Amino acid sequence: MRQCLNPDCLFSNPDSFQFCQKCGNKLLLKERYVPLSILGQGGFGRTFLAIDEDKPSKPFCVIKQFLPQAQGTDSFEKASQLFAQEAQRLEELGKHPQIPELMAYFTYDNRQYLVQEFVKGETLQTELDNNGVFSEQQIKKLLIEVLQILDFVHSKQVIHRDIKPENIILSSDKKLFLVDFGAAKIVKPQQRTATGTIIGSAEYCAPEQSMGKPLFISDLYSLGVTCLHLLTGVSPFDLYSPMEGEWVWRDFLNGNVVSNELGKILEKLASPIAKHRYQSVKEVINDLIPVNQLSTTQQTVKIHQPLVAITSHYQKLEKLLAEGKWKEADEETARVMLAVANREKEGFLDAPSIDNFPCDDLYNIDRLWLKYSNGKFGFSVQKQIYQSLGGTRKYDEKIWIAFGDRLGWRKLEKWKYYNDITFDIKAPEGHLPARFWDDWDWKGVGGGSRCVGRMSSFASRLVDCKI
Repeated sequence: MRQCLNPDCLFSNPDSFQFCQKCGNKLLLKERYVPLSILGQGGFGRTFLAIDEDKPSKPFCVIKQFLPQAQGTDSFEKASQLFAQEAQRLEELGKHPQIPELMAYFTYDNRQYLVQEFVKGETLQTELDNNGVFSEQQIKKLLIEVLQILDFVHSKQVIHRDIKPENIILSSDKKLFLVDFGAAKIVKPQQRTATGTIIGSAEYCAPEQSMGKPLFISDLYSLGVTCLHLLTGVSPFDLYSPMEGEWVWRDFLNGNVVSNELGKILEKLASPIAKHRYQSVKEVINDLIPVNQLSTTQQTVKIHQPLVAITSHYQKLEKLLAEGKWKEADEETARVMLAVANREKEGFLDAPSIDNFPCDDLYNIDRLWLKYSNGKFGFSVQKQIYQSLGGTRKYDEKIWIAFGDRLGWRKLEKWKYYNDITFDIKAPEGHLPARFWDDWDWKGVGGGSRCVGRMSSFASRLVDCKI
């Protein structure tokens, strides 16, 4: 079907029609985009699923039509200005792999439009409606991924201002995308204390934002409230008791188990008092990563408390990671692991050396990578991805190839060489460390004979060490 874009019509027409049967409006936008259906509507616009006819693959895309509900010239102009600013923001922010890319921005038939990359998946609200409340592990993963995105957004001096389950999409390849920057605000130094337009969804809106004075940490509040809603399935309005002046979300868990450690993090995120809240994304990550590392079944001091002597062994690795020297850190990781296993001469770890690799050393290496990548890189991240694909101790070539594709180690169905690895925080999740998996020959990362079965052995060792 072809969706009419006329706001007063919106009639669905057969695929072969060029003009709307009902109002005569042209159905091909800018001679290129074919609207198929309505995806949603907000205060400033309506979104449509569409097809880009200009590209050979005819990919899906999203059309956002400027359609302000505001009345009066001043309000209309303000809304129009916000829509134009959204396009400018998306052009810059769309460089992040988990924010939809801006494909076009134009005026057509006296209406403003922008066209974005289509993310195939479901919003977290839809996931909640279809599958029930989220588990603690799902919330931890959600926090780590969205905090990484927010770190990028805030680094561009942008406050999203409308974080909620409907604006986070779980894609078909299980990555989270932050969408709808229509309410976002660019912060200039001289404007940090100025009162601005009150905008955002009331249930998830921080108190200071409700008064027209949003802060970067207002996004953290909204993210915390989003998590409380996903854990309970209850409206945030009902999760906060104004009489007691505190969140009462635990009263609505109905058997859903949430640890005290995660609960404290969520309550600090969602503190109504700004100065009692986390003051940056990195503060949250620093508290969250140790929680994410703890086993849900056995939290032992022996495994999870690094020894001083071992920690000092990794001072160079920590320095390189802290400086963002990802390639040097990757090579240092491989060097140290070979030294620990006494395999420098061989240049790789075989199955017996993996099976006996010290847990304390694995924990220290993994925690350093998690800490300085904000949870994006590390052996534990790779293990989770491997197991999510069905990987076990038994080697399976199809799973290993799927694992390489997921981590970005393969291109055009071939394994990349080590020099082609992306040593950047923008690389896919789990992309690093990579040198450990390199066969040190001409087969590429993960593609050589000595790599065969290594992930299955290594994943088992990570499980044994509760990493």
